[in-house]
Amino acid sequence: MTFAETFFSQRVRMTNASAVSPLTRQGPTGQRLDRRDGALCLDGVPLAQIAATVGTPFYAYSAMALRADYAALRHAVAPHGVEVCFAVKANSNIHVLAEFARLGCGMDIVSGGEMARALAAGTPPRRIIFSGVGKTEAEISAALQAGLRQINVESAAELEVVSGVARALGLRAPVAFRVNPDVDAKTHAKITTGRKDSKFGIPAAEIPALYAAAAARPELNVVGLALHIGSQILDLTPFRQAWQTMAHLVKDLRAAGQTVSRLDLGGGLGIGDAHHPGPDLAEYARIIGETVAGLGLELNVEPGRWLCARAGVMVSRVLYLKPGDAADFAVVDAAMNDLMRPALYDAQHPAETLHNPRQAPGTQAHRLVGPICESSDDFGKYKNLGTLLPGDLVAFLDAGAYGAAMSSTYNSRGLVPEVLVDDGQFRVIRRRTEIRDALNLEEGEAWQKAC
Repeated sequence: MTFAETFFSQRVRMTNASAVSPLTRQGPTGQRLDRRDGALCLDGVPLAQIAATVGTPFYAYSAMALRADYAALRHAVAPHGVEVCFAVKANSNIHVLAEFARLGCGMDIVSGGEMARALAAGTPPRRIIFSGVGKTEAEISAALQAGLRQINVESAAELEVVSGVARALGLRAPVAFRVNPDVDAKTHAKITTGRKDSKFGIPAAEIPALYAAAAARPELNVVGLALHIGSQILDLTPFRQAWQTMAHLVKDLRAAGQTVSRLDLGGGLGIGDAHHPGPDLAEYARIIGETVAGLGLELNVEPGRWLCARAGVMVSRVLYLKPGDAADFAVVDAAMNDLMRPALYDAQHPAETLHNPRQAPGTQAHRLVGPICESSDDFGKYKNLGTLLPGDLVAFLDAGAYGAAMSSTYNSRGLVPEVLVDDGQFRVIRRRTEIRDALNLEEGEAWQKAC
């Protein structure tokens, strides 16, 4: 029995509708969404049937899409000896992680909780890399005892803590230094991480001295370097700039007598939309080949969004309609606590009605907004939805990354269900939380007297 099968939830056998419209949405490796007899389907499963079973809002992911996109990326970079690690922060559901783990994908984590999820999903510790600027002593200790592949150290102060924990445990800590290459990823300011004013990484000029000092410590096994310059990168030029910087640094370290065996190239590969084409995988792999592949290093990349965003949708129900100035408001039952990216990053997800639009696209505009008491609870203006009526279902596309993983219970709203679709079936892989679940967490404990 597989890992996923041991976490049994609801499985519903679906039958494929006979009439299939042209593709509505597809990724680089094929079909995700299409219309069958007018109904929007995810890999042949009508999303309206899932809504009738689990209620709205909910997330749904295509297991086939997860597997296909991993295979496409792995095929592109494998000729250069590059391993793929999934950035768990993008989607931390253990069933999603298990899909990748079964394929041999590694994991990039940024917390002890993500480590527990990666391990629970069946990822071997040797395939897990621990990144992040604020690891606690407890997290570092757990990582060392679990035998993770490496810890990406982000500061001299953190190196001291890792060293102390390793000595206390009598273990040798495998560490790589995260370099800040001062490269602008040319993406949103809040997801740019490789400029000199960023909190992430260590300036390249400081690496040689720190590397040499760490290599002299018996409790540390200094294995190499790492970097990550940002997310949702569509222009590949920043990757070339950053990796060229890393190639020069590797050569300088080796010239100084240091051993450098690994290079973590980070993630950040973006996905395209109707206005901006996605990066070309062949060109991405070619840049790796031209910058770092010839250095005899163990290489890995850490994509998150690219591997899971297109696999997911969030489905919501229209509650109310009200007139507005530039567009009519359609109040839906999903909110910014369910999908934070529009409020946090000014992102706008493509959207489709689950029914055939009632009129031609562009003839009517709607602003899809949620019920939360914040003006930022606004998913954006849409002109492709036709006439909307209360009760209509709308799917927000490309929602498999940084959707459910970033959700909260703001306004005392519950966490929405996550559903996995595979082979004409679907099942709940995270149940909807209710207010009683939150109230149970807030049962008061006994008073304790202060000293």
